[in-house]
Amino acid sequence: MAIAAVVVLPIGLLFLLSGLIINFLQAFFFVLVRPCSKNMYRKINACLAQLLWLELIWLFDWWAHIKVDLFIDSETLELMGKEHVLLICNHKSDIDWLIGWVLAQRSGCLGSTLALVKKSLKFLPVIGWSMWFTEYIFLERNWSKDENILMEGFENLRDFPMPFWLAVFVEGTRFTHAKLLAAQEYAIATKSPVPRNVLIPRTKGFVAAVNHLRSFVPAIYNCTVAIPKNEPLPTILRMFRGRSSTVHVHVKRHLIRELPHTDVDIRQWCRDIFLEKDASLELHQSENTFGDMECHGIGRPKKSLYVVIIWSCLLLFGVFKFFEWCSFSWEAITFCAILLLFVMVCMQILIVFSQSEQSNPPEASTLNTEDAMNQKLIP
Repeated sequence: MAIAAVVVLPIGLLFLLSGLIINFLQAFFFVLVRPCSKNMYRKINACLAQLLWLELIWLFDWWAHIKVDLFIDSETLELMGKEHVLLICNHKSDIDWLIGWVLAQRSGCLGSTLALVKKSLKFLPVIGWSMWFTEYIFLERNWSKDENILMEGFENLRDFPMPFWLAVFVEGTRFTHAKLLAAQEYAIATKSPVPRNVLIPRTKGFVAAVNHLRSFVPAIYNCTVAIPKNEPLPTILRMFRGRSSTVHVHVKRHLIRELPHTDVDIRQWCRDIFLEKDASLELHQSENTFGDMECHGIGRPKKSLYVVIIWSCLLLFGVFKFFEWCSFSWEAITFCAILLLFVMVCMQILIVFSQSEQSNPPEASTLNTEDAMNQKLIP
């Protein structure tokens, strides 16, 4: 269903034009600063990336008024944003990645959030290019190629100068009802525990991450995203329409040094965590909470609002100067029409790319025997 152009065009134009400015500055500092000091470049780039990501957080916080309730113990809450973290999460909705950015922004490490993402994201205008400058790890979903990409990416983080969050969606694809049914079929066929609220995790990337990050990343944050009863599932489409919702996020901290050391045991640890996550989500469905965990509201800071206001004023000034400079002609009208069409196409690509039913699982040929059997069950 199409979104009204009156909503998409202004937001898309703001995001695209400001994003291209950010991309230009990122490229500028990548060429001039990074060869001299990689850490200085990373600090500058973190500030630039924040200026872009905050626009999406404004969309989440101030346009759609989506509320996040955080279920977490006080000790972990105090540590958030102060340590390197490997973050694993169930992939519940279209905007799980944005929920992660919102939590990172509240913790003060938005500019140093990273993730394992599919390679095609790299080519998305503005957002994908900024992810490349920010050192996201892009995977081809072919283990023979991805193994080296992961090793290089993890090693590159060893000297990262700021606390970072590296997100891994271990399920490998977004949660849908059809994929859940397929996962349940596979579990029954292999006499494994049958999931009700999560997919069966694919563990190769997680095992590699634990093995290579153990020496300099102290903790794993196990995040569970749930939608309360009678609340609509937040999506990109709903968010652009300004429709609110509420999201519950449970975070449990695990010391990475306490994890097993063999690949087989790490893989089993991950599967056990997802069994616990499944049970936790089952509890949430019945009680609308995560047991006796303390609930913390994370507020709605005004920083993203200020950033959008400033960008809007700058771009309005630029548009005014552009029309003042150029003569009113068919050439100018054609240029504006092409620009608006480009904005619409880019926004449509972003929306379609983020939708759950558009997410594609890895090719079966790239997985081990167990994952391949699971993959064949997923449409």
